[in-house]
Amino acid sequence: MRRWITRCVAVLGLLLVCNAHALTAEEALGIAVGETDARIEALGKAAAQGDDRTAAYLQALADDAVKLAAGRVLVVRDGKGLDPVSGEGVPVPPDAEDVMLNNRLRGEIDTALAALRLFSSDVSLRRQAALSLLKDPDVSRKPVLDKALAAEKDAAVLDLLRQAQAAVMLGSEQAAARMSAARTLGQSAQAEVLLLLNQQLSAETDPAVQSALKAAVRQVQDGLRWGERLGQLFTGVSLGSILLLVALGLAITYGLMGVINMAHGELMMIGAYATYVVQAAFRQYLPEAFDLYLLAALPLAFATSALVGALMERGVLRHLYGRPLETLLATWGISLILMQAVRSLFGAQNVGVENPSWMSGSIPLMSNLQLPWNRVLIIAFAAAVLLGMVLLIGKTRLGLFVRGVTQNRPMAACMGINTARIDTYAFALGSGIAGLAGCALSQIGNVGPDLGQSYIVDAFMVVVLGGVGQLAGTVYAALGLGLAGKLLEGWTGAVLAKIAVLVFIIVFIQKRPQGIFALKGREA
Repeated sequence: MRRWITRCVAVLGLLLVCNAHALTAEEALGIAVGETDARIEALGKAAAQGDDRTAAYLQALADDAVKLAAGRVLVVRDGKGLDPVSGEGVPVPPDAEDVMLNNRLRGEIDTALAALRLFSSDVSLRRQAALSLLKDPDVSRKPVLDKALAAEKDAAVLDLLRQAQAAVMLGSEQAAARMSAARTLGQSAQAEVLLLLNQQLSAETDPAVQSALKAAVRQVQDGLRWGERLGQLFTGVSLGSILLLVALGLAITYGLMGVINMAHGELMMIGAYATYVVQAAFRQYLPEAFDLYLLAALPLAFATSALVGALMERGVLRHLYGRPLETLLATWGISLILMQAVRSLFGAQNVGVENPSWMSGSIPLMSNLQLPWNRVLIIAFAAAVLLGMVLLIGKTRLGLFVRGVTQNRPMAACMGINTARIDTYAFALGSGIAGLAGCALSQIGNVGPDLGQSYIVDAFMVVVLGGVGQLAGTVYAALGLGLAGKLLEGWTGAVLAKIAVLVFIIVFIQKRPQGIFALKGREA
């Protein structure tokens, strides 16, 4: 009975409407020390104020970031102290002790935080608070939900509040209330609601309520299924854009020049490590401009990989044109040398490359569908690189020379074109694009000496499937393989999906060895 009374005191404190003052030192201390019932009562009084200082202090308590020293409380984050009342920085004494919270207090703090956010002026905070109450329904929060429903104007938040109220009513003793709650929750498209309905269904004994719960489960599943399908499509397009970035450089070195470059993956790795070096330099020398490091890393990744590619072509490959087996063995040996050089410089362990703040987070489209910003931007980046490459090959003097040397080397030489220099430029261009791919890949995974090995086979499959020398075929093949792989994963699993894609490519090449887009007429 006593516990119920203290819980009601906390909830009623949240519902008080008064001209309350800001958080005081006595209230902050009362929440942090003393008996549990007294601390909950102090929590209710402080939370009734609804000011930002109180919310920040309660969040710090929930994060275990509050310490007690000399009869006062301090918020300590990253070793720096902060007075929760004034917001000013204060030194942290060496004898400061952690504030202890039991499960009951943590639950009350979570309730207070959610309630404070429900009445925030920020719509996004109110939406998050309503969603958190929906995920963790508690009958003691019903008065808070009722008041929030009466005051809310935003349609999306209102919908979440009704669902949170219905989730609370799922535990009602009245069958009619549980049936009504099931019908309300059936209109939701939240994955958490599906879990709540299944939990209630396993414990429900009333046949009529069971029927309503089953109908609600089916309705929620139908709503979530579209999010899953769209998520698979986005993942497939994302993978396809990565394969496209990886294969674009190979489309030049292999598709246009006929060089089987087994070191293409290592050129990507060099671009990724160049990004890592730029990140480290910005973190040390320009920490205030850290979010701009990726813009500086892009040209450096391109230039570094292009330079290594040019040295490869001038030092080794120009002596091996027309000898594919020797070229394959030579580039494989170069790939081993490059991997060992990176291990010697940076170590054998993976290194982490951090996303800039503008690439962090995601775009929420549905309850079970969020598009990560880093993958969205990589898709846009792949499209931009593709457009730039098409314009370069089709509209510039260098592109004209590359196409001329590729189609008829003797005739191009007779027209005064320095074919050896064009070979170097083309190989450097393909290598530089591989460096850009490595820079992009560093934003979605760890960077290590074996980075390129994970993509080289897929890149060759894309180029061969699309048609040697055909950029349009490379695009279709990359997106097709990405979508097919991800869609098959949902049915067969990752391993069998990979095998199925490989078998398809083998059969396709048997029937159409020239690829999706074959060279015709004089181009052939």
